[in-house]
Amino acid sequence: MADGAQLGARLRNRDLSAAPAALNLLESTAPADREQARALLREVSPAKLGCEAPGHIVGITGPPGAGKSTLLSALLHAWREHGQTVAMLAVDPSSRRSGGSLLGDRARIEFDPADRGVFIRSTAAGERLGGIAWGTRVAAQALAGAFDVVVVETVGVGQGETEVAEVADTVAVVVQPGSGDALQFLKSGIMEIPDVLVVTKSDLGQVAINARRDLAAALRSLGRRSTRVLAVSSLPPPAGIEDLREGLAAHWLELNRGSAAELTARRLRARRAGALTDFVVEHGERGLRTLGGRRTAERWLAEQDPALDEAALVAALEARMAV
Repeated sequence: MADGAQLGARLRNRDLSAAPAALNLLESTAPADREQARALLREVSPAKLGCEAPGHIVGITGPPGAGKSTLLSALLHAWREHGQTVAMLAVDPSSRRSGGSLLGDRARIEFDPADRGVFIRSTAAGERLGGIAWGTRVAAQALAGAFDVVVVETVGVGQGETEVAEVADTVAVVVQPGSGDALQFLKSGIMEIPDVLVVTKSDLGQVAINARRDLAAALRSLGRRSTRVLAVSSLPPPAGIEDLREGLAAHWLELNRGSAAELTARRLRARRAGALTDFVVEHGERGLRTLGGRRTAERWLAEQDPALDEAALVAALEARMAV
C-alpha cells in the first residue's frame, strides 16, 4: 500500500517524481487507498503549507474540435521555455466497460517524454459527463504544491459542464471561429465562467476577427469587461501563444496581488463547493436532505476551518450526516 503521507510530503517539497504514484493513489476507489489519499492531501493542505499551494491551476475547456489539445501543446512549450514546471490533467469521457479514460488526450499533446519538468495524465470523467471527478479535483490541488502550473482540461462545454471553475484559479474557454459558439455560450451561461477567452485558428483571417469581436461584445453586455479575449493559431509558426501565456500569468498575478486574499477566497469557495458536489454524488439528494438541504449545508461549510482540504470537508459532511 502506498504511504500517502510520504507522497504528500514529497510533493510539498517539490519532488516532481512523486506525481505518478500520488495520482494513482488519488484515483483509487479502494477504501484503504482513500484513507491514504486523505493522508496525502493533509500534507499539501493550506494548514500544512501555511498558505495556499503555490502552483497556478489553469482550467481549459471548450467544445470538441476547438483545438484544445493542439493549443495545449503550444502552451506547454511556452511554459517550459520560461522554466516553469507543468502538470496536465486531461479529463476524458469514460469507457462504459472499463471506466477508464476513452480518448487519451495524453497521446494528442506533444511533449518530450524525457522532460522531467512535465507530467501529463489522462483521467476519466466517470459518471460526471463534462464534470470533474473527485480524483482529478484533488489531484490538481495536490500537484499545485509541487508544479508551477497545473492544467485541467475538461471534456467540453455545456450547462452542466462548468465545474472546472470550481477547481481552477484561472479559467480559459477555447472556441473556434465560424462555429456559432458565441450564440451558444450566451444561451448556456458559459460566458460567465472564463477569465480568458481564446479564439483559435486565427489564421482563418476575417472569420476569426469577427468571432473575437462578437465574443468581446457579448462579454461587455454581461459586464465582464475584465475578461481577456485573445486570438491564437497553433499552426506552425504559432501565433498569439506568448500573448496567451502572458494573459494567464497576468490573471494569476492579479489573484496574488497584495495579501493574496482573492486567491485564498477563490480556493476556499472551490474546496467547499467541491466537497458538497462530491458529497451529493456519493450520497445523493437523500444525503443532502439529511443535512437539512443545500443552503443549510452551505452555511455549515462556511463555518468550518478555512484550512481544511476538500477531502476533510467531505469527511466532515459524512460525519454530520451520521449524527
